[in-house]
Amino acid sequence: MFGTSGIRGPIAEDITTETALSVGRALASEEYHTIVVGRDPRDSGRMLEKALISGLEECGSDVIRLGQAATPTVARSVGWQEADAGVSITASHNPPTDNGLKLWTPSGQAFDTERRERIATRIETADYELAAWDEIGETTHYEQAPADHRRAICDSVEGPLELSVIVDLGTGAGRVTIDALLELGCTVETLNAQPDGRFPGRPSEPTAENCQTLCQAVANTDADLGLAHDGDADRLLAVDETGEFVSGDVLLALFARQAATAGDRVAVPVDTSILVDDVLATQDVTVTRTKVGDVYVAEQAAEDDVVFGGEPSGAWIWPAETLCPDAPLAACKLAELVATTGSLADLVAEIPSYPIRRQNIQVAAPEKAALMERVVSLVTERYDASSITTLDGVRIETETGWMLIRASGTQPLVRLTAEARTDDDVERLLAQAENLVTTARSEE
Repeated sequence: MFGTSGIRGPIAEDITTETALSVGRALASEEYHTIVVGRDPRDSGRMLEKALISGLEECGSDVIRLGQAATPTVARSVGWQEADAGVSITASHNPPTDNGLKLWTPSGQAFDTERRERIATRIETADYELAAWDEIGETTHYEQAPADHRRAICDSVEGPLELSVIVDLGTGAGRVTIDALLELGCTVETLNAQPDGRFPGRPSEPTAENCQTLCQAVANTDADLGLAHDGDADRLLAVDETGEFVSGDVLLALFARQAATAGDRVAVPVDTSILVDDVLATQDVTVTRTKVGDVYVAEQAAEDDVVFGGEPSGAWIWPAETLCPDAPLAACKLAELVATTGSLADLVAEIPSYPIRRQNIQVAAPEKAALMERVVSLVTERYDASSITTLDGVRIETETGWMLIRASGTQPLVRLTAEARTDDDVERLLAQAENLVTTARSEE
């Protein structure tokens, strides 16, 4: 039921009001007595919110409703309101046809495996504790949540920041980024700033391809920095002052290098470039790899010696602040880094660059698990066991680089990643990975 980032899928197929009602009932039955609820701008979020709150109240839980809010605002509000859990109604960077629910603890950490399994079991067995007529929950409103989020960000960033910044919200819920940057002294221009869950300005995911308008806007103005969010503002990616899109791997290295000192650890997923290892090795910082998904990065980030966690997709976690991916915080941290140490283009130039290729293969959701089993079987036949790891999907180390084949936890895709020291080698590795999937499909 749960993927790598909560419960997610197409509306009217995988996600219905019954889904939301069941999650509400299960949370309340697990004795989470007070729940923070917020949603991104998708139109379907309104009906899911009503169903979720009905399930929560029906089983006796009280609700603190935020309405439309960024996912990190929801996650951080759980602790601020001394609630027991939180729910973001969002499909994050997925297309507007999708929606979902992501669950949060008071620390800002997403529900871990054990908590998710308990909720899933309640739903699968319809094991709910309905409240008596006089014990039904109540709903109150927390209108100050965005302002509290803005203040928390500004308290953790050194201002004033004398920068000109262009922010592309992708018609999502990330308004708090603009407010925080303005309070910190930045001059801010916006793109796609009107919330609209149809994402008419650009696709929600802030990829290089989807952020071309932002790149052009920065290149053709005197802006120092461009920033881009997804629909629920849990992802941040960036454009330097020349209009060049900065890869997530490079941004991860910059954030981690700033946060870590000798003896610290940084948590990253298995699809992260080795450039991060190379950069942090010079500071005697250890890189710990996790499964792909901010849930798993956060689980590692909760350990005492981990000072930063990040994913190349744009999720960034400073555990001393919160265990949720907080893109508005990341936006302001990056602005602070640029304001205090130099231009983003100069910072990027300090980071080594290795060719890395990523490719997605469309696979029907019910077929992903069986396909991956056949891929793993083929890999074990063709490669030495010492070169294979199966932490998340299957990763193969070779003399020239590495490749990773894994099923997406949020979409009907198998994702391929390959990295090497030369362009020719990375293309060969990506072709090998694609061949493994093609061969496994032919065995259906």
